Amino acid sequence: MPVPFHLSSQPDGLPYTRERSVVDGIERITYKPLVKRYDTPLLFTHGMWHGAWCWQGWQQLFALWGWESVSFSLPGHGESPVQRPIRWCTLGYYTKFLEQEIDRMAQKPVVVGHSLGTALCQRYLKHVGDLPAAVMLSPWLSHRMIGLFARYFGLDFAGGLAACLTLSATPAVRSPANAARIFLSDSAVCTPEELHEGLCDESMWLVLQHNPPFWKPKTDTDTPMLWISAGKDLLIPEHQSRESAKLFSADYMVAELAGHDLMMEPDHALTAAWIHDWLSQRFQSERTKNDQLTADFAA
Repeated sequence: MPVPFHLSSQPDGLPYTRERSVVDGIERITYKPLVKRYDTPLLFTHGMWHGAWCWQGWQQLFALWGWESVSFSLPGHGESPVQRPIRWCTLGYYTKFLEQEIDRMAQKPVVVGHSLGTALCQRYLKHVGDLPAAVMLSPWLSHRMIGLFARYFGLDFAGGLAACLTLSATPAVRSPANAARIFLSDSAVCTPEELHEGLCDESMWLVLQHNPPFWKPKTDTDTPMLWISAGKDLLIPEHQSRESAKLFSADYMVAELAGHDLMMEPDHALTAAWIHDWLSQRFQSERTKNDQLTADFAA
């Protein structure tokens, strides 16, 4: 797969390091600040068709703010090789990889999920346990996503019909124009061609499974949660997203001018800053301790 524009080379002398690896069939991109201000790391979990590449801009920002982070690509996404035919990949199958990524980290991370990544996070909270915190971006609704089908058919009837007939979600992103219609606003910082270059095949089963009777969330979680909706998301209505946030007792924000891919919009740095501020309040003791250690070392 061609490397998307988000993984272009970086200049020397930056206040963080970046390492990319593919180990045991999973691509990981790790950013480490030279001055770490927080002990709790961030684990970025991508959405359907995407890969670890989509997080680079935010990983750079969070590294500048003192956070260590890891993004990973699910099998068959980004540079992770296919381990099971994509058509037969399920939410349970993908959730196991999220669980593995959490378990391999020295300290349990904050999970930052986008779209499908939020569905995997919801399943982790229900079936495995709590997290230090969770950040949900353009989140899947708490109980059902069946309404997405009707909205998508209204946008692209031919793509929806092809997806149903093939049990593959790939027809939805069959061209740059189709992908951009789903993910980007007109003012996005990447072009439809740049976005499309990084997308891959995807399973249709994922959205089908996130509905009754197959799915019921655990809404009484002890995990602090920030829920951020995209104001210009064509597939997930903001008012429905707000109701789901209430069910999880999550703090709620709206990126009014953003399309579904919040991290590719002109105000993406502002959205990242909201997340940083929210996390900083919850991990203030870590920041204070590490800032004091840095000051003592410099003295």
